[in-house]
This record gives sequence, structure tokens and C-alpha cells, in this order.
Amino acid sequence: MRSSSALPFRQGILHVAIAATAWGTGGAVAAELYDVGSIGPVSVSFWRFLTGLGLLLTAHLVRRARRPRTAVSLRATFLANKRRSLITGFGLAVYQTAYFAAVQQAGLSVATVVTLGSGPVLVTVGARLLLGERAGAAGTAAVASGVVGLGLLMGGADGSTGPGPLLGIGYALLSAVGYAGVTLLGRASGRKSSGGAFESTVTGFAVGTVCLLPLALLEGLLPDMEQAVWTVALIGYLGAIPTALAYTLFFAGLSVVRASTVSVVALVEPLTAAVIGIAVLGEQLNALVGTGTALLMGAVLFFVIGEAPAGAPARKVPQAEASRGRGDAPSYPARQNED
Repeated sequence: MRSSSALPFRQGILHVAIAATAWGTGGAVAAELYDVGSIGPVSVSFWRFLTGLGLLLTAHLVRRARRPRTAVSLRATFLANKRRSLITGFGLAVYQTAYFAAVQQAGLSVATVVTLGSGPVLVTVGARLLLGERAGAAGTAAVASGVVGLGLLMGGADGSTGPGPLLGIGYALLSAVGYAGVTLLGRASGRKSSGGAFESTVTGFAVGTVCLLPLALLEGLLPDMEQAVWTVALIGYLGAIPTALAYTLFFAGLSVVRASTVSVVALVEPLTAAVIGIAVLGEQLNALVGTGTALLMGAVLFFVIGEAPAGAPARKVPQAEASRGRGDAPSYPARQNED
């Protein structure tokens, strides 16, 4: 069934690009919160989720007040997509918390490059096995480049970017698994779900917040408020920009953009984070880490080669693109989630 409100393909790409840029700033803000608030990665994730959820719920109430007849009920959205909401919420909690832990241990640049360099490889394999999306020779080259790059990163990790680089890389790989799962689930079911991308985002973050609360209590929930204004501002930014705004745009984009294409566009995130890590946080990359980083980024760039032929015909045959991207798609198998 086609949705008349489905995004145009190009707008979907733009949504994902804006979301990736916003995510690229999130790790740096989390690193600052570790110093200012003296809290750990689980608690940072919890406050990010809670703040983002509050903003999303406020926006939902405003939407319902303005358009009471067309606004979708969150309860109805959750009940109609219960499995997806639960898996997405859990996957988001794992993905974000593991990523923040990776930033803490391996530094912003390495953590983000490993997460977003490995993620597309996992997405490509999963999209081929579960969604029937073909990557071809470019996908094979991407997997090979990604594996070699990851090996070099692990061999060259020497503590220059963080206190526990190997542990951080492990967290980053866990984060990549979560990212790939959420991306694949969003692509497989986003076009068929009852309710829109916004409502699905709200329910996913509600589940994620509940998942994180007990772990955050164990880790130490409350931040140090010596610099209260700055701490609150950092948490507010995390909840508003790389959370509420970015994920709403991301899931909206996933409804019309192939999972492997999303991985290409999301290359904006590690590039943004690497620039911030080196220019603002003073991180340094040795030769091995630099080469591994280049290979991981090269793995993602191989997807550009693989995606170009797939995107070209779509403009000449808009009807086929509409059928492929908006809803008249074959039923995909139920998918586990990821981020």
C-alpha cells in the first residue's frame, strides 16, 4: 500500500545526511560530559534518551493539538508494531551506550570510525541475507577493505587517543552491530508500519529509556552539578539535536532509501567526528591507525560505486522507483534489530 505522504527519494537522502552530521557531534558532547558531569556512558545515554523522549513527546502533543483528526496515537502505533518498537528501543540503547563507552576508551575519532566503518559492512551482509538487496563486486571489495582496515586499527591502537583503545574498539564493534540491526529493521518494516516515522521514533526511545534506567542507576545516575548550567546545556543538546531531531529524520529517510545507501550517506558522521576529535579534542592518529581509518572509510566509499548504477535508472522510470521505495515491496522476513 502506498503512502501519499512518503518522502521523495532525494529528500530521504537529505534527511539521512542531516541526521549523520548531527550524530557526528554527539560523541564530542558525551566526552565533555564525562569530564564535567563525572558520569559514565550508560548514564550519558540515559539522560540523552530521557531528554530526547521528553522533546519528542512535547512535539507529539503539539501535533495532536493542531491536527487532532490526522494525528496518530502513540499507543496505537506501539500496539500495531510492538515487536519492532521493542527491538528498536533495545537496539538503540545498546548502540548508543556502546558507542559512548567506545569514545571513553578509544577516543572520538577511532570509536566513530570503527562503528561507522564496520556498520556498513554488517548492513551490506544483512541486507543481502535478509532483505534481498545486492551489493555486487563493490560490496565484496568493501567487506575486504573493512576487515583489513579494522585489523590495522586494532594492531595500531596504542593509547594515544584513549586509555583503553582495544576495549574501545570492542565497544565500537558492539555498537556497529546495534547500528546495523536498527538500520535493517527500519528499512524492512518502516514502509509497512502503522503510524509514521515520528511515532515509531517516539515509541522506540520510550522503550530504550526504560531499558537504560536500571543500568544507569547501578552506574551512578546523577551528574556532578558543579557546573550546572554547562552540564544541563550539554544534556539538552544531546537530547535535542543528535537524538530527537536526528533520529526522526533518520527513520523518515529509511522509509524511502535502501539500507546500503543509508550507510554511504552516514559516512558524514565519522568524518564530522574525526575532524572534531583531531581539531578540537587534540586526538592523534599514528600511521597504522591512520591507514586503518582510511581503509575503513574506503570500505564505505566502495558502496558509492555499487550504489551508482542502482540509483541511475530510478530517475528514468519514476513508477518503478515509487514501487521500489514507497511500499509495494515484497514482504521481508522479520528482522532483528540494532543503531
